[in-house]
Amino acid sequence: MRRALIPLLGAAATLALAAPLLLAQQSTPTPTVGEHATATFAGGCFWCMEPPYDELDGVISTTSGYTGGSKADPTYQEVVRGGTGHFEAVQIAYDSARVSYEELLEVFWRNVDPLDGGGQFCDRGDSYRTGIFAETEEQRRLAEASKQALADSGRFEQPIVTEIVDASTFYPAEDYHQDYYEKNPVRYKFYRWNCGRDQRLAELWGEAPTH
Repeated sequence: MRRALIPLLGAAATLALAAPLLLAQQSTPTPTVGEHATATFAGGCFWCMEPPYDELDGVISTTSGYTGGSKADPTYQEVVRGGTGHFEAVQIAYDSARVSYEELLEVFWRNVDPLDGGGQFCDRGDSYRTGIFAETEEQRRLAEASKQALADSGRFEQPIVTEIVDASTFYPAEDYHQDYYEKNPVRYKFYRWNCGRDQRLAELWGEAPTH
């Protein structure tokens, strides 16, 4: 009888020791995963709008492209030449449980000159205007509130001219434009410096971002 009890007791002891570990594994919460959403912003040269979003935790991807115009599948040359109505823009895919639309808006404002209605920095023309393209009523509400808060802050004496419009078809730009700052870091940094982007951002917001 004792011989029979020994293996039984050994098995019982093993289960008793393992039970807390099994319970802990079962009770470990699954990481929260929110809705995968998209947000679209125009801030002048789309090369310069990808880096600040790529750095954010919760951002899945950024895509440079064209939106807000009337022509289907526009090319870069058509857009910058004018007449299509498109903005150079960046579309951000993000996990809403890890980064909020409000945070995306904060990054947007910090990386543009919202007082310039004729383009951005050295890039002039309609395709380089700033814009927020609301994809839902909630995005529009948050964007309008964010713009109003900035206007009410007293930071600027001039009006905020950034447009907030309903999102329309977004056309990804040519492959060579995607992740340009990573593919051509020297050319990108020279362009950014030569365009005066960081110098102007420092005037508007304080210390300029380093992208």
